[in-house]
Amino acid sequence: MNNDVPPALASSALYSKSQLYIQRALVRQASGETDEYQLWASLALELLGKSALSSIHPSLIADPLHYQSLFAASGVNVSTDIKTITAKTLFERLQHLVKPFDGKVKEFCNQVANRRNAELHSGDAPFAATRADKWEAEYWYAVDLILTFQGQTFETWLGADDAATPKDVLENAKQAKLQLVEVRIERTASAFKEKNKVARQKSLKDASLKDFDDYPRLFARSWDASWEADCPSCKAKAFVVGELDYEDVIDTQGDEYGVWETVQRDYSGSAFRCPTCGLKLDGYDELALTELPLEYSDTDERQMEYEPEYGND
Repeated sequence: MNNDVPPALASSALYSKSQLYIQRALVRQASGETDEYQLWASLALELLGKSALSSIHPSLIADPLHYQSLFAASGVNVSTDIKTITAKTLFERLQHLVKPFDGKVKEFCNQVANRRNAELHSGDAPFAATRADKWEAEYWYAVDLILTFQGQTFETWLGADDAATPKDVLENAKQAKLQLVEVRIERTASAFKEKNKVARQKSLKDASLKDFDDYPRLFARSWDASWEADCPSCKAKAFVVGELDYEDVIDTQGDEYGVWETVQRDYSGSAFRCPTCGLKLDGYDELALTELPLEYSDTDERQMEYEPEYGND
């Protein structure tokens, strides 16, 4: 991609501006200014969506009827006047590229954009008439879909991993995470229920007969242990993987071949996958928002190893 693409069309610049706006939104939320909270949040959503499209190519967000903008998207700057696509077009294109950014998510995003336009360009006060708790969960869910598509994390975008972020903003960010996880589980459950009853029952039966090793590509990252769990969305047999926290020697036995120790190993969950309905949860924090088993223990018997002695020559 040409490095001469102007900031108005550059994915990184749009992403950074989206971060700035969502920070302003969270500050307004913390101070009880719900109208401005929704306004800044709506702007952050559109910028984030354009950042996602631009990461593929800037021409995807350039106004197709404005040749100067199309030139700029290709790195040829013939004018400083840059125009981008409408929010309606943006969300239509995201529906084609981001899964599962479906028709329901698109319609919600369009409603947010419409209220934003009415707030800015008319005498109406649509945000004042909208309770934030009625749209927040859907908002965070849509945002998370776009961030996942870009390979970004929810915490980084919100600034929740920044030690300098005010405490009240962090609390709101945690609440946002809870809401998006709840909606993700709900949406996945709804999609599974839309299948006919015979297909659902067959899927659940097939899952009950399979083990973790039957899904070699279920998890992309490495792990130290895996354990079974009931899926929060479809109730099928699913799996959690995690990392080793610590181990403890709980027994020692000796024989003619050496000394053997029994070790108890404790793990913390780091990711969840359901092969049946496709629900995905990543990070201990997301798992902790569900009733999934977060901890797992097993035992291992091994021969005791002795450290070489030093300084006794």
